[in-house]
Amino acid sequence: MLNLKFIQENKETVIERLAVKNFDARHLVEKIITLDGERKKIQQLSESKQAQMNSIAREIGALMKNGKKEEAEKARLETTELKEEIAALVPQLNAITDELTEVLLRLPNMPHSSVPRGKSEADNQIAKIVESIPQRHENDLPHWELAKKYNLIDFEAGVKITGAGFPVYKGLGARLQRALIHFFLEENIKAGYEEIMPPLMVNADSGYGTGQLPDKDGQMYYVNEDKLYLIPTAEVPVTNLYRDMILEGEQLPIKNTAYTACFRREAGSYGKDVRGLNRLHQFDKVEIVQITKPEISYEALDGMVKHVESLLVKLGLPYRIVRLCGGDISFTSALTYDFEVFSKAQEKWLEVSSVSNFEDFQANRLKLRYRTKGEKKTNMVHTLNGSSLALPRIVAALLENYQCAEGIRVPEVLQPFMGTELIK
Repeated sequence: MLNLKFIQENKETVIERLAVKNFDARHLVEKIITLDGERKKIQQLSESKQAQMNSIAREIGALMKNGKKEEAEKARLETTELKEEIAALVPQLNAITDELTEVLLRLPNMPHSSVPRGKSEADNQIAKIVESIPQRHENDLPHWELAKKYNLIDFEAGVKITGAGFPVYKGLGARLQRALIHFFLEENIKAGYEEIMPPLMVNADSGYGTGQLPDKDGQMYYVNEDKLYLIPTAEVPVTNLYRDMILEGEQLPIKNTAYTACFRREAGSYGKDVRGLNRLHQFDKVEIVQITKPEISYEALDGMVKHVESLLVKLGLPYRIVRLCGGDISFTSALTYDFEVFSKAQEKWLEVSSVSNFEDFQANRLKLRYRTKGEKKTNMVHTLNGSSLALPRIVAALLENYQCAEGIRVPEVLQPFMGTELIK
C-alpha cells in the first residue's frame, strides 16, 4: 500500500508513475485525498467536542465545591449532549476510514524509475540471454509425450481425481520433483536463507498483507466454511510471519526460503499454452524472501537475481533474464526480473521465476517496521521475493532438453538425489 502522506505530498508523481503501469490513478488519488480530508474534519470535530467535554467536567467539580449545584447540573446535561454527539460521529469516522482503506488497497505500487513503458510482455526488455540455444531435432518429443513414454507423469489420472491442471507424478517423475526441491532448498540454505515450512492456507489478513487481496481474489482458491485461502506462493505465509512487527536493525536482512505446493485458479487459461506442465492449478515451488533496510534493497535484488541464475547454470538449462515493462509487472512490484528457460521441443521460452522488489509497499500493508539501535523512531522495511525455482516448467525443460537416444539424461547436480544418471 502506498503511504498516505506520500500520496498527499506527491499527487502528480504518483499519477505519472502509475501511468507507466498503464493504470489511470487520478480518480483514485483524488478520492483518497478527499476522503482523508473528510476523515480529518470529523476527527478534529470529535476531538474538539471531547476537549470541550473535558473542560466542562473540570468546571463541574469546581461548581460542586462551591455549592453551585444547579449550575453543576446544567453543565452535566451539556456534557451528556456532547457525549451523544461524539458517539454519533464514531460510525461516520469508521465508515470514512474503512472507505479510505478500501481505496488505498486498490492503488498499485509505483514502478521503479528504471521500469520501461510497455503494454504487454512483448515490450519487456531482455537483460541477458545465453548464447547457445539448443536446436530441435526431428525426433525430439514435447515433455508431455516424454512423460507418458517413460511413465513419469499421469495427466489423465489427475483429471480423474481432481480435474485438469492437477497432474500425478509417478516413479522417477516423482523422484525428479523431490530431487529438484532438495537441490533448490540446499542451494538456498548455502546462500544464507533459513528454511521455513509454512501453512498452505492463509487468512484474509495475510492475503491483504502481501497484496494478493483484493487484486488477485479471483485467482485464489477459497475455503468458504473456514474463510481461508490456499496459497498461490510461499511468499504469502513467509512474509506474513513478520506482520505487525517492529524488527531491530541488527536483525536485517532477514532471508527465508520455503518449499510449498502452490494453488492458482488461472481463470481463462486454455489452448496449446496450457498443455502438459505449461500451466497448472497446483504446482510445487521453492521460494526465497528477503526483508531489508531500504538503502540496500536493490543490492539485495541483484544478489537474488544472481542466485537464481546460478541455479539454472548448475542445471545446464538455456535461460534468459527479462526486465518486465510497466504493462507486465505485477500490482505489488516496483521492479521485477523474470527468468525464462528454453524449451527445445516446444521451441519457446517458459517463465520459471520472478524476482521482485516491492520496496515498502507490502511493509505498509503489513505494518512491518524496524528500529535502529539507540533510536525511538521506526522506519518501514523493504520486502523482496523470488521463485527459486518453480518446478513444472523446469521439469518440462529438463525432459525436453536432456532427451537423447537412450532416454533422458539427469543433470549432474541432481544425480545424487535421483540415484541414477539416466531416465529410461
